[in-house]
Amino acid sequence: PSPKSLQHNGASEEALRCEIKELKQKDLALDQEIAQLLSEGYSLEELDRHISLLHEYNEIKDAGQMLLGKLAVIRGVTTKQLYPEYDLELSD
Repeated sequence: PSPKSLQHNGASEEALRCEIKELKQKDLALDQEIAQLLSEGYSLEELDRHISLLHEYNEIKDAGQMLLGKLAVIRGVTTKQLYPEYDLELSD
């Protein structure tokens, strides 16, 4: 292999090491957050249910955004312009 390819591989390996280190730190932080919630009296079942409901909410919100987008295209306006018509807040 040429020196350039060795340098490229070295850089790739270093990038992977950094990514692995970051992922391990995130994993540790999540474990600590779960431990904190459990110590506050939350149960794993309750947390799982909450996460499930958040996923469902996000899927419904995405579908609503898609429909608003299609309606905006049909009407030739922006989705932002449709929000007042449907009593939506921009933060919705």
